[in-house]
Amino acid sequence: MNLKVRLALMNFLEFAVWGAYLTCMGIYLRKIGMSDNIGSFFAMQGIVSIFMPALMGIVADRWIPAQRLLGYCHLLAGLFMILAGWYGMANGTNAHFGTLFSLYSVSVAFYMPTLALTNSVAYNALTKAGMDTVKDFPPIRVFGTVGFIATMWFVDLVDFEQNQNQFFTSGILSIALFLYTFTLPACPINNNKEKKSVTEALGLQAFTLFRQKKMAVFFIFSMLLGVSLQITNGYATPFIEQFKSIPEYVGTFGVEYPVVLYSISQISETCCILLIPFFMKRYGIKNVMLIAMFAWVFRFGLLGAGNPGSGVWMFILSMIVYGVAFDFFNISGSLFVDRATDSSIRSSAQGLFMLMTNGIGATIGSLGAQAIVNAHTDAAGNVEWATCWYTFAAYALVVGVLFALIFRPKKEEIMV
Repeated sequence: MNLKVRLALMNFLEFAVWGAYLTCMGIYLRKIGMSDNIGSFFAMQGIVSIFMPALMGIVADRWIPAQRLLGYCHLLAGLFMILAGWYGMANGTNAHFGTLFSLYSVSVAFYMPTLALTNSVAYNALTKAGMDTVKDFPPIRVFGTVGFIATMWFVDLVDFEQNQNQFFTSGILSIALFLYTFTLPACPINNNKEKKSVTEALGLQAFTLFRQKKMAVFFIFSMLLGVSLQITNGYATPFIEQFKSIPEYVGTFGVEYPVVLYSISQISETCCILLIPFFMKRYGIKNVMLIAMFAWVFRFGLLGAGNPGSGVWMFILSMIVYGVAFDFFNISGSLFVDRATDSSIRSSAQGLFMLMTNGIGATIGSLGAQAIVNAHTDAAGNVEWATCWYTFAAYALVVGVLFALIFRPKKEEIMV
């Protein structure tokens, strides 16, 4: 099978696993009386990303080939996600937060490192084949978004977004990817037997990147921008669905199919990935990240101003903007890290990027968003959503302005 096709299928399955529950889990948690814990579930993805991607990156660099470790992680992630689904099915609205949360947490602890591991597998295979990662990786990565959309639509159209079946769907796909990893190209490990320092022995060289001012500023702002990543995943679909209680919006497409409406975000993401090679080569990492930061401002602001009726165009525009907000930061940042680091620490460096964005940043964002939503929820459970979305937009605006002022690399450093 063609290498690009093999890597595209890997990405399809990788993100299909995530798409099965990421954007609709909030609806399910709300149905079983865990509205106040939505932020905790999304924050856990960030918490485990603080250490698991970096730890697995070290293991992949030094002991277990990345493609093999990718499979082992998916096997465990899939099994525990299926257990979470089984527990939810057996207990319904009587499910205890602690048990469901624990099973889910173990699953995502093994899933989150795979986001970086799939990048490492793809970059290694493309490099060995003599291909250009900046040019050839984005079209492959597009199929990850296609997989995400496919499972989003599936769970919405069969009404799995309302129940624990979204977890079963995710778990089964994880195990399928575990089996598929046995067909992937082998990745090298560092077999250097020379005497090493403690830092080298533990595989922590990636953290020495903070000694470089350019990389330190890049990682810090990656963390600050990472705050925005999980906010809409956690709250956009419950926000849209709450319009069901307002008579004038009953029966509108957005209210009936909030996950399908939200999937426009991923459709936009598919298109925007293909723009990355052009923008990275022409404008460089700083300008591409600036575009992403200000796209988040519009993403949040349009959600605050729109509605599923006459204002549905603002919802749709917000979804379209997401492609720029996510891809121009996440994919471009990953490519930048790949180009800016030595091959011996490349998996570790990808893990560090994940730590800063989906780890520390997303944890702060999920918990902060939950606090803001709780602060604007009255005794009857009604949320002042517009205020919440405008607050998130203001934060993204401040981060963007600070990045423009502080990150000042030399001309030859901003191009990838």
